[in-house]
Amino acid sequence: MREDTIVRNYAETLFELAERDGGVEAYGEPVAAVAGLMEDRKVLDFFATPRVPVERKKKALQSALGASVPSMLVRFLLVVIDKGRQRLIPAMMTDFQALLDRHRGLRHMEVSVARKLSDGEAEDLAVRLSETTGATVIPSVRVRPEIIGGIVIREGDTLYDGSLKRQLDAMRRRLLAAELQEQES
Repeated sequence: MREDTIVRNYAETLFELAERDGGVEAYGEPVAAVAGLMEDRKVLDFFATPRVPVERKKKALQSALGASVPSMLVRFLLVVIDKGRQRLIPAMMTDFQALLDRHRGLRHMEVSVARKLSDGEAEDLAVRLSETTGATVIPSVRVRPEIIGGIVIREGDTLYDGSLKRQLDAMRRRLLAAELQEQES
């Protein structure tokens, strides 16, 4: 199974557990705290190294988090360690946060444009995407001159390509196909 699929499955499981344990909103800050803890390279290395016994990792996790996070989150993380997936914890926490944002009506989209947008254009883009989707969209705008013009939007596994480059490539393919058909006749 691919790593991103594993991460997504664990994040969805944690989300379901959070719903059963009083609601996902209560898990927002604790999950962010765990993600922040795991951003420390030394902490992540401690949990990822096979040289540290599993029981020691579990005790360290319990003492570090203690009563500051929901007990269901601690139990979830202990299972992750038992399964040997602790190096994926940061990605699981990120995916959980994305699920939580989606639950709150927030959607994150990667937007590629050919040139830098002004502040007004960026705000207009966010408003138009929000109106189109019916959710509050938080665009992450990136400049990619190779798309020539237009816009490319990615949300998770979904890609909307309205770039001039794609349109020109499609036109080129149609012209080549027509030329081949003409030569065959």
